[in-house]
Order: sequence, then C-alpha cells, then structure tokens
Amino acid sequence: MTTLTKPRIQSVDLLKGLVMVIMALDHTRDYFHYSAHFFDPTDPMQSTLPIFFTRWITNFCAPGFSFLAGLSAFMVGKRKTQNELSGFLLKRGLWLVFIEIAVVSFGWRFDTNYTMIGLQTIWSLGVSMIVLAALIHLPKKIILAFSCILIFGHNLLDTIHFPGNFFWSMLHERNRFEWIPGHFVGTAYPLIPWIAVMSLGYCFGSLFDSSFDSVKRKKILNGLGSGALILFITLIVINKYGDPVRWTNYGDFSKTLMSILNTTKYPPSLLFLLMTLGGTLLFLANAEGLKGKIVDYFCTFGRVPFFFYIIHIYFIHFLALFAAEFTGYGWQKMILIKSVTKVEELKGYGFNLIIVYLVWIAVILLLYPLCKKFDRYKQAHKEKWYLSYL
Repeated sequence: MTTLTKPRIQSVDLLKGLVMVIMALDHTRDYFHYSAHFFDPTDPMQSTLPIFFTRWITNFCAPGFSFLAGLSAFMVGKRKTQNELSGFLLKRGLWLVFIEIAVVSFGWRFDTNYTMIGLQTIWSLGVSMIVLAALIHLPKKIILAFSCILIFGHNLLDTIHFPGNFFWSMLHERNRFEWIPGHFVGTAYPLIPWIAVMSLGYCFGSLFDSSFDSVKRKKILNGLGSGALILFITLIVINKYGDPVRWTNYGDFSKTLMSILNTTKYPPSLLFLLMTLGGTLLFLANAEGLKGKIVDYFCTFGRVPFFFYIIHIYFIHFLALFAAEFTGYGWQKMILIKSVTKVEELKGYGFNLIIVYLVWIAVILLLYPLCKKFDRYKQAHKEKWYLSYL
C-alpha cells in the first residue's frame, strides 16, 4: 500500500510545485518586464508570441492549485471525521482570508496605508474552503453536480450587471470599490467559478485513494482531460458560448492564435477552465511514478506552497525596489498604491524578456534552500498543529 500511495501523493506535490514555480514567472514579469507598463501581454494587437506565452502558461496556476486544494481536502478528510474536516476547512479558510488582506496585499505594494486591498488568489482559496466546509456534508454526487453546474453554466450570468454592488462583484464581476475615503478593495477573483473548481477537486479525491486501481485512475483522468480539451476546441470552433469575449480571426496566424487562447480569467470562463483543468487532469494522469532529482526539486516547493507563495511575493518586490533604484527610477516608485503595471511613472522601467527569465530562475534558486529547510521542519514536526495552516 505504501508503494502505491507515494507516487500518487508525489504526483500531486509535483504539480503543486510546478504551479508555484510557473506562477513566480508571472509575478517576476509584472515587476521586471518593460512592456508590462505599456500593454496587456495577452493583447493580440500589441503582444508577441514569446510575451504572450510567458503570460499564458501561468493561467494554469490558479485553477490547478484550487483544484488540488480540493483534492487535498479530501485526503485530509481521510484522517478526520466529517465534522473535524469541516471545522478545519472553516478555520483554514478564515485564516487565508486574513492573510490575503493583511499580509499578501502589503507584499504586493509595500503600502503601509493599505490604500488598495486586492481580493485575489488566497482570498478565493479561503472563501472556497469556507464553502467547502459546508458542502462536504452533502452526498458526493450532489457536490459534483453543484460544481459542474457552476463551471458550465456561470457564463450565462455574463450579461447580468449590478453597478456599484459589492456583493455581486465579489461573486461574478471584477471591480473596485472605495470602502472608506481614499481606500479601495478590488474583487480580482470573483468567487462563483473558483468555489466550483475547489469542490470539483474534492470530488476527484477518491481517485487518489490508495485502494483505487492506478490503471483505472490513469484511464479516467486521461479520458476526462482529453474530453475537456476536445470540448474546449469544439466551443472555440462554434465561438458562441463559454467566454464573454469571442475570438477574432485577424488574418494573421500569431494574432489569431493569441486571440483563441486568450480566454477570460477574471472570472475564469468555461473555456478558460476547460483549457486549464483539462491540462491539469492530463498531467496528473501521466505524472505518477516520475522520479529523479528534478522531480524531487519541484516536489519540495509543492510540499510548502503557502510558505513559498508568501516569501516569493516579498522577495520579488524587494528585488524590484533595488532594480528601480539602480535604473534611475528610485526605489520609492515601487511603494505602490495600485498594481505595479498601472503606475504611469514606471513607464520605461524594466528589462527585456531574457532578463526577466534570468531573474525568475534566480528567485527560484535562491528560495529553494529556505523551502527545503521548512519542508524538513514540517516533516519532522507533524505533531505541531499550526504547521497545517502554513
């Protein structure tokens, strides 16, 4: 049984680690690429294929990690009663919401006034866990149906708007609100689709049980992953439903390809989720049994994703302070009251894509020893309850 369980857990850790490392590329690009201050990297009319795919590949991170969080919740539940798991998810969800507001928002901007609070990835994970804490008391089939209905049907809500309504924006529309004079909150990750992605991951947890046949699991994951991508292609061809923005034929291969792949992330459209979760399932199906130093390297990040997420934001932002100072813009420009890419004074700052990739690699290499040390500490002190929140 031990030999069966290890690769399954390792495949999940491997994917988590890859997600973390790829995600760091996107954040490095935000703070170091010169074009980040001039145009959206996914804009077919202004972007290039290297810039576009540097951004596009990172689209797999948020859906993959949200799905894996649900799957991991199922695995945690095998060691707890249903009520214990529900309580754990509730407390961890509240903890993540607090971390997003108090710690992550500051890391992005270094603004002690908290002029802007972004409700982003960690927020969506936290609220999704709170909802999952209630959902796990329902039969698995109902949870699965709930997840699929939201994922496949939420784009029917695209034409519904309630201007100035924070609750609706929190659920399904990216927006920004002034909650007290001079202070804003942004609903960067509307919740409806993300809740469904996590609960869907929870439903897949039973496939990773040690008693589940590995050949059957691989067949199921390959079938569902391939099916998701086939449906993605079908809906792309039809070009009628699945994304609020229809792709455009520009008469140019590169621009048209970017338009097709530039699916909506905020909130994640059906096409976005079919594309990213399809790839996630295919990876999980075929990553079992992978071994070697490279696999172990990425698994280290995957076993401490929360720790890595927090420190990489602060580390990248600190590096950007020095970069702004040494390139003549002044470190003060990196004390932000808005997204770094929206700062007019930073237009002209930044480096080419090769430098961005070199900085990204340096970030990963420099943070690895810290993650390795923390991973060893977690493995050696599993009895410490607070480590399950880190």
